[in-house]
Amino acid sequence: MRRFNGNEDRYDHYVVQDERPLLEWLLANLGQSRSKVKAILQGRGIKVNGKVVTQFDYPLTNGMKIAVSQTKRNDQFKSRYVKIVYEDQYLVVIEKNIGILSMAAGHKSLNVKSVLDDYFQKTRQGCRAHVVHRLDRDTSGLMVYAKDMQTEQILEHEWHQIVYDRRYVAVVSGEMEQDQGTIASWLKDNSAYVTYSSPVDNGGKYAVTHYFTLDRTTDHSLVEYKLETGRKNQIRVHSADIGHPVCGDIKYGNGDDPIHRLCLHAFLLCFYHPITHERMEFETPVPTLFKSIMKKY
Repeated sequence: MRRFNGNEDRYDHYVVQDERPLLEWLLANLGQSRSKVKAILQGRGIKVNGKVVTQFDYPLTNGMKIAVSQTKRNDQFKSRYVKIVYEDQYLVVIEKNIGILSMAAGHKSLNVKSVLDDYFQKTRQGCRAHVVHRLDRDTSGLMVYAKDMQTEQILEHEWHQIVYDRRYVAVVSGEMEQDQGTIASWLKDNSAYVTYSSPVDNGGKYAVTHYFTLDRTTDHSLVEYKLETGRKNQIRVHSADIGHPVCGDIKYGNGDDPIHRLCLHAFLLCFYHPITHERMEFETPVPTLFKSIMKKY
């Protein structure tokens, strides 16, 4: 299992099983373009037997251990809206900022897919980003995109078997009464695309959300949500259902907007790699602004 925390330098580890120069070995084993591999080397992102190596023709022998930085390789990627957390030849995990869509919804809409496609083109990777799940424009946090159709199909069709933990953190309005609980209802959109919740079957989709109160004041609470189902606007609607809407929620909130943004962040994403089947766990810190709300009181 590999676990990734948002603040650390991360490495992929390999063992050499043949003899050839370092650059040649990297090109054969990383599945990256020549220009990208050279950028990793020049950026001091390669270690051989624990020591940083930048020499292209460094001679490798059988049994040597190679460590490839997952952070140094992203020096060519810069975006105020998207941060690459992990990347391999099959998929990319990103942390999305608020104010950007997951995918296009109009000719000129700012979206993560087009940002990634531009990055793949500039680094000559010969692939495109394939959307497998979404976050609302004003929700921040972790997402995964496939880099080829085979990976996309596996993620899409086996999503509930592949993703084994997915959690959000939110600042909600008011003081939570319970330390933890479960919210379950049927969710259905009306003609204006507003999602309505019903305790009985209304022809919509059944949704289950588990919550855990992390901190509370008389005015706000910091809450962790674990999704059992992934429905549109599920957390936002269920939070409103229990009388504690997510702060900054224009659609389902009560006007409580302490930091002028939707206070919802996807902080944990755990899944089995669709190709290698390795357990992959990604976690980002609770946004600083969320903590600042709780410290005001």
